[in-house]
Amino acid sequence: MQEGAEDIKEIIKEDVWGTIKDFLDLGFHLGEGEKSIDLTIGLLLLLTVTLIATKFILKWLRNIFTRKMEQEDKQKFSSVFKFINYVIYLVAVLVTLSAAGVDITLIITASAALFVGLGLALQELFKDILGGIFIIVDKSLQVGDVVEVDGKVGKVFEIKLRTTRAITRDDKVLILPNHKFISDIVYNYTQNHKTTREKVSVGVAYGSDVDLVTKILEEVAHNQRQVLKNPKPFVLFEDFGDSALMFSVYFFTNDTFRDPRIKSEMRYKINAKFKESNISIPFPQRDIHIIQPKQ
Repeated sequence: MQEGAEDIKEIIKEDVWGTIKDFLDLGFHLGEGEKSIDLTIGLLLLLTVTLIATKFILKWLRNIFTRKMEQEDKQKFSSVFKFINYVIYLVAVLVTLSAAGVDITLIITASAALFVGLGLALQELFKDILGGIFIIVDKSLQVGDVVEVDGKVGKVFEIKLRTTRAITRDDKVLILPNHKFISDIVYNYTQNHKTTREKVSVGVAYGSDVDLVTKILEEVAHNQRQVLKNPKPFVLFEDFGDSALMFSVYFFTNDTFRDPRIKSEMRYKINAKFKESNISIPFPQRDIHIIQPKQ
C-alpha cells in the first residue's frame, strides 16, 4: 500500500515537472537549420534572472569602490560606471545564452554589420566618451577650473561622460565635446592653483617721467580690489614703441574668471591718474612726406 502511494507521488511529480518543462519550452524559433535559436519562456526567465543578479552585483561593486571617495569623485565615477554597465550587461547576456546551449555566433554574425555601421556613424561619440573617461580618471580637469578652448574662456561647472559644460564670462553656457580635451590645445588657467598672473599694458608719450609712471601703475595695482598683496604687483618697462614708451603692470589674482572687469577698473584709474599728472597717452603718429615731381 505504501509502495503504491509512493509510486503515485512519483507519477504526480513527473507529471508536474513535465508540465512545467513543457511550459518553459514554449516559444518560437529564430533562423533555420543548425543556426536556429529557440526563444523560449525558460530562456527569457533565465535572462531576466541573470540581468537582475548582474544589477545587484554591479551595485555591490560600485559601493565597494566608492565608499571612500569624495562626493565629487563619486559623481565622476558614476559616469564611467554607467558606460561600463552596458558592456557588462551585454557580456552577461551572451554568456548566459551560450551556457543555455544557444549558438551565439549567429547573434554576433548577424549584428557584426550593425556594429560596424554604428561604429562608423558614432565614432565621434566614442571619442567623446573615451575623452570623458580620461578626464575623470587622470583628473586633468576639475569642476571650477577656468579653461580656454578655441579662444573661448569658461569656468567648468559640470563634467559628464560625453560633454563638459562651462559658463562663459558673459554668462552663456559653453558645451564642449570631451574629445577636445585630448586632441586640441587647451589652456587650463587654474589646474595647478587658483592664483594667476595678469597684466595691464599702457603706452606713454616720449619725454614722460618714467619713474612717476611706474609709481602710478604700482599704486593703482596695490589699491585695486581682487589684486593680491602677496605676491606683490610689479611694473616692467616693456619697450620703446613707435609712438610711445610701453609699460606693463603685472599683478596676481584669485579671480581669473572675472579678470577683464578688474583690468577695466584699473584702466579707468590709470587714465584718471595720468590726467592729474599731465602724462599723455599718445596715439600712433606717422610722418608723411609728399614728393613732388620735378618740372
